[in-house]
Amino acid sequence: MKLIRQRESLGAEQDYRRALSILDAARGGATEPVLRVYQPRPTVAFGRRDELNPGFPRARQAALDAAFTPLVRRVGGRAAAYHGGCLVIDHVEPNPDPKTGIQDRYRLFGDMVVAALEELEIPAQVGEIPGEYCAGEYSVHAPGTAADPNQPVKLAGTAQRVVAGAWYFSTVLVIEVAEPLRSVLEDVYSCLGVSWEPATAGCVADVRPGTTVTEVEAALMSVYDRYSSYMGYGPVSGSR
Repeated sequence: MKLIRQRESLGAEQDYRRALSILDAARGGATEPVLRVYQPRPTVAFGRRDELNPGFPRARQAALDAAFTPLVRRVGGRAAAYHGGCLVIDHVEPNPDPKTGIQDRYRLFGDMVVAALEELEIPAQVGEIPGEYCAGEYSVHAPGTAADPNQPVKLAGTAQRVVAGAWYFSTVLVIEVAEPLRSVLEDVYSCLGVSWEPATAGCVADVRPGTTVTEVEAALMSVYDRYSSYMGYGPVSGSR
């Protein structure tokens, strides 16, 4: 499995296009699975349902006003926000029958994020919490924060795209500084007329104060090394 540790974000649109180019290479005959990891620039990623919402122009402007670049993605649900305190993990694999195992991949990669967090003694679970942004059955959440043990917070969201001959699975894990994300999502969801509970927007550092992107990335790479070896790909190789 090839690792691409992208050191600098190319910007919201170019980062997304690069993921699609890796997917195109996989469907075109590339044989090696690819794992791309990077810290994004401030982005609000909208879904197609959002784009069709009458409030979308105002929501898009709200993102811009908060210095977040709006992006409409082909996969995923409602609007999600991320910035440099997050990690994006794009996982692309060639597969002759990519439609088989779609739900299994959601479960597996959600469990892998949980395993990485547990290596850092951070409690986490797979599953939607009431009122979360960009709600998803396989979101990763913490049951509480250091400030409020009874307030669950979403830590990661996942999305998947399947094409003939390959699949693409993307995870966004929020690690540091949740407040700007919560703030922009409040404005965006208000414009879209979509209800949610802002208190569910959190980050790993809310659960274990002081946790850094570097720590979480190292734990994730350890988990992906085990996955790659189990699948027979050998160690994850590339620049770290």
